[in-house]
Amino acid sequence: MNDYHSEKNYTDKPSRKKPIFPVNNKLRQYLKQYGREVNLPVAYKDLQRFTYSIPLKDKHGKDSFWETVSYDMNEWQWLRENLVKIYAILKTEGDMSFINHLDVARIDFCYFGNSQPFRIRIKNKFNDNYDHYYIKQADASRVYGLELEHLLSPNRITFFTDKSTLIEEHIPGIPGDVFITEYLNSNSTNLIRLAKEFVKFNERCFVQLLGDMRSYNFVVNIIPDIEDFQYRIRAIDFDQQSYEGRKNLYLPQFFKENKSLVEVVSRHLDKESIAQYQAEERTMMTYRLVSSRYRIKELLDIMTTDSISLPEKIEQLKQELYLHFNKAGSFLKPKTMGQLVKTQLKKSLQKNLMLVPKTQGRVAD
Repeated sequence: MNDYHSEKNYTDKPSRKKPIFPVNNKLRQYLKQYGREVNLPVAYKDLQRFTYSIPLKDKHGKDSFWETVSYDMNEWQWLRENLVKIYAILKTEGDMSFINHLDVARIDFCYFGNSQPFRIRIKNKFNDNYDHYYIKQADASRVYGLELEHLLSPNRITFFTDKSTLIEEHIPGIPGDVFITEYLNSNSTNLIRLAKEFVKFNERCFVQLLGDMRSYNFVVNIIPDIEDFQYRIRAIDFDQQSYEGRKNLYLPQFFKENKSLVEVVSRHLDKESIAQYQAEERTMMTYRLVSSRYRIKELLDIMTTDSISLPEKIEQLKQELYLHFNKAGSFLKPKTMGQLVKTQLKKSLQKNLMLVPKTQGRVAD
């Protein structure tokens, strides 16, 4: 484990603007094969036709980086009907028999971030209960990140694409920055269990090379358990899947926004405990990898030939990973980020893969 006690490492920042990489034909065929590519009645570009917007404040009156957008009447009626249909596609496999009691309460646009998403608020007209989902530009980096998260993490994710449009379900939880401000110092927060979960989250991100997990890019779930609480940290932003060249950008512990969580780890866990929790997470990732090995192989085979980063970033990352693993592994050979992800998975999970019973089959190269 990298040194949790060192504050001098809080220096790296992700790129200010990451380009959007198109979904290529091979990835499109993969998405169709596994039911991710569907026909949607609304495209991302349709939502861009709003007439004006007003800033959306949070409950404390501060800027939320979201704007509530408005449309002309004809456009709004058409959007309301079809956005409810998309919600049915996400939640009930397209069963439209439940949509009459649903309506669109609000559409918000986020100008902050690479994908510039629209957030759709759906409400139940009978009881005013509400839910959200997102419509974004279909960035290949994000699609790879969503799929890897779905297959390798303990979390399942529902998302669909349609050409250049991506829709994602809302991932519930307390935003990490809000948790740090409002919950971290609560007497009811079990800091030891929280520290354990942050170590595991840190490990998951690094093994699958998911970057930029600053506190506002993940959420914290608080789960009641026997006599106490458990915690689950979930990524909600996948734009920075294997794009950056700096190794530390794939380790949440090195972001200054997460400093409070790092300090909790430093106070409550020793090196042996950290190593144990890392090993536990790698073991679970290995089980998931083996159980979905053919699907993951298909995804990585496509990813290894795709262009989802810049040559100088690929070169930097493979050099830094090579040094991180004490010059062991084949990190100097990859030519693409996809090849680096495959190498990273093999190196990180190598010991665990060797313990998998032969009856479960060999993980394909």
